[in-house]
Amino acid sequence: WFSRAREPFQREIYCFYLENTAWINSWDLVDSSAYHIVGPYLSQRDKSVLHSLAESSSLWERRIAVMSTFHFIRQNDFQYTLELCERLLTDREDLIHKATGWMLREIGKRDIQTEKNFLDQHCLAMPRTMLRYAIEKFPAEERKYYLNQR
Repeated sequence: WFSRAREPFQREIYCFYLENTAWINSWDLVDSSAYHIVGPYLSQRDKSVLHSLAESSSLWERRIAVMSTFHFIRQNDFQYTLELCERLLTDREDLIHKATGWMLREIGKRDIQTEKNFLDQHCLAMPRTMLRYAIEKFPAEERKYYLNQR
């Protein structure tokens, strides 16, 4: 429904969504909404709000930031996902590790070398859950390689 709405209504939905993140308080709510609303709305706009969300004390706002970039990944634009994954390497929440690893895996489905470049640079610092999600679909030998880097 968001994608079919006209621009003024899309802005209202986007603003309403971000003003009410306190009620978007589970992984399934975030995962089923962020890339349908925040990602498309920001597609041709300033994306600095993603960095603000990624720095939030709210687990759910940080996850919204990462999951919103799924929209960009589907457009083969990986920049913001990679920036947020790097920024969230030290996040304390497992649900953030899962989301960042998942988005890295999605990048790999479209451009495996981009994912591997990120892994080569950051696998030593990555939380184990993030790394495991990122390499989940790799052949066994490559999974073993990255896991043994730790």
